[in-house]
Amino acid sequence: MNFPPAPFIVGVARSGTTLLRLMLDAHPQLAIPGETHFLSPLLKQPPLSKDEFLERVTAAETWANMALEPAELRASLDGLETFSLADATRCFYRLYASRVGKAHWGDKTGIYLNIMTALQDLLPEARFIHIIRDGRDNALSFQGLWFGPGNDFADLAQFWVGRITAARQQAQNLPHYLEVRYEALVSEPERVLREICNYIALPFDPAMLAYHDAATTRLAEYTRPFGRQGTPTDIDAFRAIYARAATPPDTARIGRWRTEMPLAEQRRFEAVAGPLLRALGYETMF
Repeated sequence: MNFPPAPFIVGVARSGTTLLRLMLDAHPQLAIPGETHFLSPLLKQPPLSKDEFLERVTAAETWANMALEPAELRASLDGLETFSLADATRCFYRLYASRVGKAHWGDKTGIYLNIMTALQDLLPEARFIHIIRDGRDNALSFQGLWFGPGNDFADLAQFWVGRITAARQQAQNLPHYLEVRYEALVSEPERVLREICNYIALPFDPAMLAYHDAATTRLAEYTRPFGRQGTPTDIDAFRAIYARAATPPDTARIGRWRTEMPLAEQRRFEAVAGPLLRALGYETMF
C-alpha cells in the first residue's frame, strides 16, 4: 500500500526545528506534534502486540504533550486487522492529525537525525527534512541551556560536526532526504516552504507564513517537561526554550557569531568545524 508522504523534521537542537515544525503545522492539511521521542526505544525493542505498543507509548514522558487519551489510541489500534509496528505508528499519527482536523501528519523530533535509516525501513513514506544552521550560531544558542554538550565552544563544534556528518552519511542510503538551511528559511521563508511543499507533495499555502498566529496555542500542548537530567520541572521555564519560534522570522538571528562570539572562540570552533562549515557554504574566518 502506498501512503502519502510524511515529513520528518530532524536536526541538531537549536537549529530551527521548532520554527519549521510550526510553519508546516500551520498548513491546513498537515499536523505535526511536538517531539515524540518514543520511536527510538520502539525501534530498538519492537513491541509484540497492540497492548504492548499502547502501554509503551502512553507511558512515554512525551505522551502528556500529545493531548490524546489512551482510550482513543486503543480504539484506533483495535481497527487494525493484524499488528505491526509500522501500522500502529501510523495509527498514532493519524489520530493526532484527526484531533486537529487534518488529513496528513508528520513529526518533529530533532534527535531522530540519528535513526533515519531505521525510520525509513519502518515507514517508507517518511520524507526527511534536515534543517542545518551555522554551527557558530548554533553554539551560541546552546549557551546556558541544560541540554546539549555544555557551553565550551570546542565541544559544541565537535557535537555539531558529529551529528551533521552522521546524518549526511545516512542520507547516502535514503531515497528521500532534503537539507534546508536555517538562514534561508528565515530570510526567504516562502521560497523555502514552496520547495518543501513540493518535496512532500502538498500545495503551498500562505497560512504557513502566518504560523506565529497559532504558534502559542500549538506550543501550549507542552504540559509536561521532558528530556535529560536537569530539565526544568516548571512548564513555563520549559516552554521558554521554544518561545522565539512563536514569533515572526528574525534575520537578526543570522550571523550572531560575528559580534557575540569572542575571536578566540571563533578560532577554536573553526579549528574543529571549519571544513564542514566551508562544505556547507558558510564563510569562515581562519
